[in-house]
Amino acid sequence: MSDFTFNTTPSIHNKLGSVKRLGEVISSMPFATGKNAILFVTDPGVMKLGLADTAIQSVEDAGFKVRVFDGVEADPKAVTILNAVEIAIEHKAQCVVGFGGGSSMDVAKLIALLAVSDQKLDDIFGVNQAVGERLPLVLVPTTAGTGSEVTPISIVTTGTEEKKGVVTPIILPDIAVLDAELTIGLPAHITAATGVDAMVHAIEAFTSRSANNNPISKILAQQALALLGANIQQAVVNGGDLNARSNMLLGSLLAGQAFANAPVAAVHALAYPVGSLFHVPHGLSNALVLCEVMRFNAPECATEYAQIAPFVFPDIDFSKSDNSICATFIDRMDELNFELGLQSGLRHVGIEQSDIPRLASDAMNQTRLLVNNPRVVTLADATEIYEKSF
Repeated sequence: MSDFTFNTTPSIHNKLGSVKRLGEVISSMPFATGKNAILFVTDPGVMKLGLADTAIQSVEDAGFKVRVFDGVEADPKAVTILNAVEIAIEHKAQCVVGFGGGSSMDVAKLIALLAVSDQKLDDIFGVNQAVGERLPLVLVPTTAGTGSEVTPISIVTTGTEEKKGVVTPIILPDIAVLDAELTIGLPAHITAATGVDAMVHAIEAFTSRSANNNPISKILAQQALALLGANIQQAVVNGGDLNARSNMLLGSLLAGQAFANAPVAAVHALAYPVGSLFHVPHGLSNALVLCEVMRFNAPECATEYAQIAPFVFPDIDFSKSDNSICATFIDRMDELNFELGLQSGLRHVGIEQSDIPRLASDAMNQTRLLVNNPRVVTLADATEIYEKSF
């Protein structure tokens, strides 16, 4: 067995209604004296829906001085993070709470780091470039998709509209709080896109060619796919089903733990330019290129795809060859996207065929991800995948 390192969030609270006792959770942390200043990081949509009200009240009732930063946008920009860091310093924040989707949690991670660091944001892009300490950090997801509450990764959109990652175990939070009640009001199309995003995390983690791919990640990926595959349609069709919502949130977390240690690959590399250049939500960007990337990868990992297929679709005929099961698995994922109401072509999200060369060129910059792909991706390959996804 190859050597590997497995890192994850040390404390996970998974309980319905747990957001009502967020103040109690934070009070249990070593830094807490009851009158500490906390920066609460979220986005305008979460605030408008009132999702954060109970959490903020709970933290204030516990005696903490809360400052809310609700300026996080989708695909957060570097300038947003830097502005938030200044607010954290001004507020003398001693803890950061990230509350929302992946963007809010990613921003919270970097605030916690940069607010007490001599390093600049540009210094820490890449893998293990950050050094030093960070502020205490608590993350609360409101969507079942990114798994950011258990990943050592934060994605930033730079001034050139390129997505760059900060990857370091330093930004793993101290505590993740999972409360499926927060996901009840999530619209069907967001539930679908974020759910497929989580499935992509598990699929790519299982097949990752990272030297750190490991048996723990593989088991987590399989269990994540079992939960997500069995519950995603119910969560989309009946968003009030708390059991389905809870299983989706847990599946997302398990997928996050898997890919945090066995990193994702070409699906994400090709999805990032779609999101950054055309402002397509990340989960949908992944869904748009997923199946064509899988078809491209199949010659190198048909057996692995066949191994995870039953966790998503237990009714597939598994008496056939790995190649046949693999092909059926990919076709069924295509059908699932359609059944979930997700758009099925790049042309339907405002992308023109003339945009494909730019997309392919930008995707090739994602070397951190492409190196993990089961099959080497060239510029010509990326172009062809986008063409087939068009």
